[in-house]
Amino acid sequence: MATSSIRVLVVDDFEPWRKYICAMLETKPELLVVAEVGDGLEAVQRAQKLKPDLILLDIGLPKLDGLEAANRIRQVASDAKIIFLTHNSDRDVARAALSAGAQGYVLKKDAGQLLTAVEAVLGGDYFVSSGIQGINSGETKDT
Repeated sequence: MATSSIRVLVVDDFEPWRKYICAMLETKPELLVVAEVGDGLEAVQRAQKLKPDLILLDIGLPKLDGLEAANRIRQVASDAKIIFLTHNSDRDVARAALSAGAQGYVLKKDAGQLLTAVEAVLGGDYFVSSGIQGINSGETKDT
């Protein structure tokens, strides 16, 4: 019996960055990129159609920002886990992203932590980039 793949949707408006992230994900055979998109509206549409297991989502997106896209994705693909992958290091934005239902928040400058974040989130944990000051993954869980 073959092991099932973890279906991933990559959302970022900068195509070279998407390609870089996809190449990083391809180093893990269990991860299968099912689509790459460049704006928030298309992210919601693809999430609804493809029902990915994991969505890597930027915040600064055209047509619909990542936070609003995450809120809409929660309605159409509620089982998908979301990791924000962004330049935005504002801790209030990070908290808002996690409040919107994301399980992870990784700064693009900390992209080397992405596979660790993916592993943590797929394992049921939360992950916050070490580059975010004043927030840690313990703050994301209900206490």
